[in-house]
Amino acid sequence: MLILGIETSCDETAAAVVSGEREILADVVLSQLDEHRPYGGIVPEIAARSHLQHMDRLVAEAMNRAGKSFAQLDAIAATGGPGLIGGVIVGVMTAKALALAAGKPFLAVNHLEGHALTARLTHGIEFPYLLLLASGGHCQLLVVEGVGEYTRLGTTIDDAAGEAFDKVAKMTGMGYPGGPAVEKAAASGDARRFTLPRPMKGKPNCDFSFSGLKNAVRLLVESLPKPLNPQDAADVCAGFQAAVADSVADRVKRAIREFQTRWPQGRHLVVAGGVAANTALRETLIRIGTETGLEFLAPPLGLCTDNAAMIAWAGIERLRLGLTDGLDFAPRPRWPLDPTARKVGFAGVKA
Repeated sequence: MLILGIETSCDETAAAVVSGEREILADVVLSQLDEHRPYGGIVPEIAARSHLQHMDRLVAEAMNRAGKSFAQLDAIAATGGPGLIGGVIVGVMTAKALALAAGKPFLAVNHLEGHALTARLTHGIEFPYLLLLASGGHCQLLVVEGVGEYTRLGTTIDDAAGEAFDKVAKMTGMGYPGGPAVEKAAASGDARRFTLPRPMKGKPNCDFSFSGLKNAVRLLVESLPKPLNPQDAADVCAGFQAAVADSVADRVKRAIREFQTRWPQGRHLVVAGGVAANTALRETLIRIGTETGLEFLAPPLGLCTDNAAMIAWAGIERLRLGLTDGLDFAPRPRWPLDPTARKVGFAGVKA
């Protein structure tokens, strides 16, 4: 089985060719960081235009690297949502056109399912497993029971972890993207210098919250002498990163207890999404896995951030089950993995 995957949900334009034997034959990613950096964050209109400008070239490059023709493909998969709708439309329409021209099935992949199934591409693990999905737009704890079968144990009631990293980076003058910048600054900082809250720690559910921590950092930065000197900024970043790791650890431990009670056959704790690249968070999760008897797994860093290989693999998993989509599929700005999960969050905040 051979599938071309296309990813355009945010600010990476990507195309990849993956085989059913878990071999990534080509994986091409074009980052838009330089285009969005002047604005300190992602501008949806700029992202969509960039996807449109580069998509055809990247697909051709992926096919050339793989050494395959469209006739050799079994299907074409694209992120169908959730994400910035302009970008999602570009990827979906490209995949539909290619599928129609080549006479191949079209697969609309949930971007979150791409992240959720990456550990099966990289490590070949069996269902079920517990997944921490942490990125710029999402922070969830899910039990991955099968393709299309997810039970959400917890989610953020306000901001995602990655969004909080970006905002803290902006407050401390670390630049964009925030995750790598904050982690680099924190390496030379004192995490114990400033006292910051640990949101949701000790709460009875598995939900996350990062808006209060983000606001506490804002108040702290405002109280420090201006301009912020490098050591103050590093100490703020270190304290923030430690607070995030502590909060996530508390939530994950609670989720593990529920996971091991309801799914005792599960053996793995998996982390995916861009925030999974954070070394401090990975070290925390490795320790928790060891303490609770679960094996911790994380995809290689290049497969934690948005990429098309995960979309192609999720397409393979779906095609094996006979799950394809019609050319009338409508791109989705929102697409929960567990549509039965309870609604959470404040008024006007996404669940």
